[in-house]
Amino acid sequence: MKTSKYKIYTLFFLILVLISCKKDYLSFDFNEGPVSESDIWISDPFTRGFLNNCYAGLQARYDLGDGALLDNASDDAINSNFSNPINRITNGNWGPIATYDDQYENLYLAIRNTNNFLENSKTSAIFPATDIPKLRGEAFFLRAMYHFNLFKRYGTIVLATRVFKADEDLNLKRNSIEEVVQQISNDCDSAANLLVATGVSDWDNANKGRATKVAALALKSRLLLYAASPQYSSNNNEKWLAAANAAKVILDLNKHGLVSLTNYPNLFNFSILAYNTEIVFATTAVNTNTIESLNAPVGFTGGLGRTNPSQNLVDAFEMKSGISIGSAGSGYDPNNPYVNRDPRLNYFVVTNGSNFKTGSLSRLVETFDGGLDNIAINQNSTKTGYYLRKFLSEGATFNIASPASVRRPWVLIRYAEIYLNYAEALNEALSTPNQQVYDAVNAVRNRVGMPSLPANLTKLQMKERIHNERRVEFCFEEHRFFDVRRWKEGEIFFNAPFKGIKIVKSGTKLTYTPFIVENRVFAPKNYLYPISQSQLNRAPNLGQNSGY
Repeated sequence: MKTSKYKIYTLFFLILVLISCKKDYLSFDFNEGPVSESDIWISDPFTRGFLNNCYAGLQARYDLGDGALLDNASDDAINSNFSNPINRITNGNWGPIATYDDQYENLYLAIRNTNNFLENSKTSAIFPATDIPKLRGEAFFLRAMYHFNLFKRYGTIVLATRVFKADEDLNLKRNSIEEVVQQISNDCDSAANLLVATGVSDWDNANKGRATKVAALALKSRLLLYAASPQYSSNNNEKWLAAANAAKVILDLNKHGLVSLTNYPNLFNFSILAYNTEIVFATTAVNTNTIESLNAPVGFTGGLGRTNPSQNLVDAFEMKSGISIGSAGSGYDPNNPYVNRDPRLNYFVVTNGSNFKTGSLSRLVETFDGGLDNIAINQNSTKTGYYLRKFLSEGATFNIASPASVRRPWVLIRYAEIYLNYAEALNEALSTPNQQVYDAVNAVRNRVGMPSLPANLTKLQMKERIHNERRVEFCFEEHRFFDVRRWKEGEIFFNAPFKGIKIVKSGTKLTYTPFIVENRVFAPKNYLYPISQSQLNRAPNLGQNSGY
């Protein structure tokens, strides 16, 4: 979303936020500061600027602190800095006092701003009549997104569908799961009905990044998939069918598509593939090289190598033939483990022998013991034998006289998710997977050159393949962290040994030996985030999530 035309209002909104933050985060009062409420809602630029400000609750999630990605707390990756606070989630110390990624207050602040827009835009006479519905559609979408981001973290939450006043009793009880899902779904429907832009291509370049009808429907698809999953429901076919139908509506609109294999490496690089057809919704794109400097292998000057993919994840990538590496006849060679694998492995993970960077900076990565990118005395060296490649741009440079940044957003919803949402939900609703399930999964596989799934899979076999497809396709995009939770499989995957690969070079020969990097802790309480003690002190009626 480009907001340069509103730059003159930046200071105004900064003052506004600072003023409002003095009060409880569920309240909103303009009358304390130099800008009155009436000043805002009688000005077209101010009001549109206020809606722009409502988007500020969307986060770019490339760095949650010292280079951490949320997937560092899943079985897909680890942060090379063992003292990073994200490890609270995996070492048993996560709780009301030692929180991590606690977005409770931030998201309610965003909801409050959005509610304020919705309440004041209803009667505003400053807009052209045709503009009011689509602007309100954007706000309904944002309110749905913020409530969903609370829901996926905390489960039952307090629904905030109006502006709470400063003098109200805000010691509120949480709404039920059913109420939460219904409200978010209703807001998605309201947004979809009001928004004029169907897909990203319907916005001009100055407005790309704003909500669209497809984005609203896609959020509903994700919501209903979660609501039907074991964490929130018990094998309810009606809920699975509702989730499948929500995804099918989007596929039938045919406003988006999957990028080709040629463009796939640049899917997240907007300098080359700006708001491409696969991007359903993303944050504002900004110029940065931080993701590269934080995650480049340590042998590249200034690289911190923070996100280290696991052997667990690497093993999930099939052979190019479509056979898993542990199956008979796969052709997997443990002495040459990265040959003839799913192409996505090379796009997402830096392995020993990978080519990294371009031009004069290019060389092969060495993660064998004592290699340029695995030096014992460098505490940032990979802990698993791997480094992150996904998101990193070959064109970004850092720690040189003239560094180069790359334009990049955080992608919140991709079209590939819609295919896999549809496949998962429909497969769960049926006794045997039908052709529509196969077609949806194969669409995601075929575009990267992977073969179609074998025919005659059982429902359970198809479920396992879909789960693995989501793991591979969406690694590091925060899906794995929440998918395993909604599947209620945390004890299976997040309690399992977290593995890396030890590579020893003798002459020209390399030997690869898997090893356990650490044993992690996952308790039943960890399916949900803890409510911070500071929030409970302010609103005891919230109650703590079970087990904390």
